[in-house]
Amino acid sequence: MFIAYAGTMIDPAILGGMVETDAELIVPTLVTTHTPLIAQVLFYGAVLSAIMSTASATLLAPSVTFSENILRGAFPGMGDHRFLLVMRGSLVVFSGMVLAFALNSESSIFKMVESAYKVTLAGAFIPLVCGILWRRATTQGALMAIFGGLLSWIMVEVMIGEASPVPPQLFGLGVSAIGMVAGSLLPQWVGHKHPQPPGFLHEHAAHVHGEAHPHHQEHPHGN
Repeated sequence: MFIAYAGTMIDPAILGGMVETDAELIVPTLVTTHTPLIAQVLFYGAVLSAIMSTASATLLAPSVTFSENILRGAFPGMGDHRFLLVMRGSLVVFSGMVLAFALNSESSIFKMVESAYKVTLAGAFIPLVCGILWRRATTQGALMAIFGGLLSWIMVEVMIGEASPVPPQLFGLGVSAIGMVAGSLLPQWVGHKHPQPPGFLHEHAAHVHGEAHPHHQEHPHGN
C-alpha cells in the first residue's frame, strides 16, 4: 500500500489516474517505468514466486481436507495407495473447477480473492473456532453452521446484494453462529451423541498402541 501510494505521488499524471480504474496495476507500472532492468527482474520473479506458492497451498488445502475428512470417513477401509490416488484426483478436480471459474469470471484478482474468503467466513469460521474452543460443539452443530451460513449468505448476496444494510457475508456469519449453538444444544440426530470427554484421544491412542504391541510390556529386573 505504501509503494502504491508513493507511486501516485511520483507520477500523478499516469499512476494517479489508475486509482479508480486499475489500482492493482499501479505497482507493476511503477516498477516497469521507473526502475532499472535488474529491479524489474527481481520484482517480477518475487511476484511469480508468491503467486505459485499461494496457488499451490490454496489448491492443496481443500483437496487434502476433502479427502481426509470426507472421503476417508465415508470409506474407512481405503488403503494408503488408493487414498493417495483419490487425493491426487481431488486435486485435479479442484484445480479444474478453479480454472473454469477464473476463465469465466470478469472480476479482478482482488474481487475473486475477496469472494473466496467470504465463503470461508460464512461457512467455516464458526465451526473451526467452536470445534477448538467449545467443548459442547457437535457434528450436528457444525453441519447446521456450515449449510446455514452458506445458504443465508448466498440468498442475501443474490436477492439483495449491495443494497443490504449488513454485508451478506456477515449475515451468513451470524446465521452460522446461531446454527452452531442450536445444533449443538438440540437433541443429536447426526454424528456423535455427546462430545468426547477430556483425555479421550490420549486414552484411545494408548488403547490402539496396546493392541498393536500386545507383548511390549515392562518386565521386572532379574526375571
